[in-house]
Amino acid sequence: MQETLLRSLTPGVLGVLVRRGADFAAAEDAVQDALVEAVRTWPADPPRDAKAWLVTVAWRRFLDATRADAARRRREDLVDEEPAPGPTPTVDDTLQLYFLCAHPSLTPASAVALTLRAVGGLTTRQIAQAYLVPEATMAQRISRAKRTVSGVRFNQPGDVATVLRVLYLVFNEGYSGDVDLAAEAIRLTRQLAAAIDHPEVAGLLALMLLHHARRAARTAPDGSLVPLAEQDRGRWDTTSIAEGVEILQAALARDRLGEFQAQAAVAALHADAPTAGETDWVQIVEWYDELVRLTDSPVVRLNRAVAVGEADGPRAGLAALAALDDSLPRHAAVAAYLHERDGDLATAARLYAEAARKAPNLAERDHLTRQAARLNARRRS
Repeated sequence: MQETLLRSLTPGVLGVLVRRGADFAAAEDAVQDALVEAVRTWPADPPRDAKAWLVTVAWRRFLDATRADAARRRREDLVDEEPAPGPTPTVDDTLQLYFLCAHPSLTPASAVALTLRAVGGLTTRQIAQAYLVPEATMAQRISRAKRTVSGVRFNQPGDVATVLRVLYLVFNEGYSGDVDLAAEAIRLTRQLAAAIDHPEVAGLLALMLLHHARRAARTAPDGSLVPLAEQDRGRWDTTSIAEGVEILQAALARDRLGEFQAQAAVAALHADAPTAGETDWVQIVEWYDELVRLTDSPVVRLNRAVAVGEADGPRAGLAALAALDDSLPRHAAVAAYLHERDGDLATAARLYAEAARKAPNLAERDHLTRQAARLNARRRS
C-alpha cells in the first residue's frame, strides 16, 4: 500500500519542483531521495499530509545539492522559497511531465526511456525489455538523457508522437508486466484525447480500452494465464468494448491511418467475434499488412505470422515466421504454437520449453512450461 501511494504521488511532487525552478535531472534525484526517506521513516511516523511531506523533503534535498555545487551557487537564494508546512494543493502534473520529458533536445528513444524511468516509475530492466535491448544499454541511454537535459529549462515541450509512445509502453507494462500502470495510462490518454483532436490519440485510447476490456478473463483463479482463444468472453467488459469501437470508428473515418488505429482495428476484430472460431483472421492479416507498411516492426511481423497461421494454415504461418530472427522475444512461443497446430508435437514441446526459459515474467513462464508438459504427456500416452 505504501509503495502504491508513493508511486501515485511521485509525478505531482516532481512537477512542483520543476515549477519552482529545479532542472529535471536534479529534481528527479531529490524526489528519489525523499522517497527513500519516506520508506525509512513513515512506518514509525506517518505524516498527516503525504504529498506536502514529500515536497518539503525533496525541496530541501534539492537545495542541499544545489548549495554543494559551486557552479550553481546562484540558486542559494531559493532557500527562502521553501514550501511552508501544511497541505499542498492537488495538481495533476503527470501528463505535463510526459510532454516535458519529450524535450526537443532528446531523441524520441531517449525521451521515452527517460519518461518511463522518471515519471512512469518503471525499472531499467522493464524498459529494456520493452525496447528489446540489453539492460546495460538502456541504463546508458537513460544516463545520457539525464545528462542532456541537466540544466535545460523545460519551456519547449516535446511532440505528441513521443508522448503516445510512452503512454503505450506504460500501458503494456501495466497490462502484462510486474507493475499495475494500465489504468493510469488510460486515464492520461483520456486527458490527452480531451485536450488534442488527433486521430492517433483516439486510436491509442481505443486500443487501450479494447485490450483492458479483456483483463478480467486473462487469468484463472490460480493466477495462471488464459490464452485469448480459451477466455470466457462473458467476462469481457462490453461497455469498454463498445466505447473503444465507437472511438476507433470515428478516428478511422478521418482517413489519417496510423499504427495505433491499425492495432485497435485488430483488437476490435477479436472483440467482435462471438467465439474464437468465428474470428475474422483474413481481415486481421490485412490489418497486420497495414501495420507492417506503417512500422516495419519485427514484433508486428511476429504477430502477423500467427494471424497468417490462423487464416491460411500453420505451414503458411511457419513460412512467414521463417523470415524473422529467431532471437526475437516470443519467437519460440509462436513457433511452438504453429508446430503444434501442424501436428509436430515433439518440436512444439521443445520450443515451448525453450520459450519458457526466455519468458519475461513468471506468469508467462509458468504457462509455457505447462504447455510443454501437456504436449509431452500426450506424446507418452
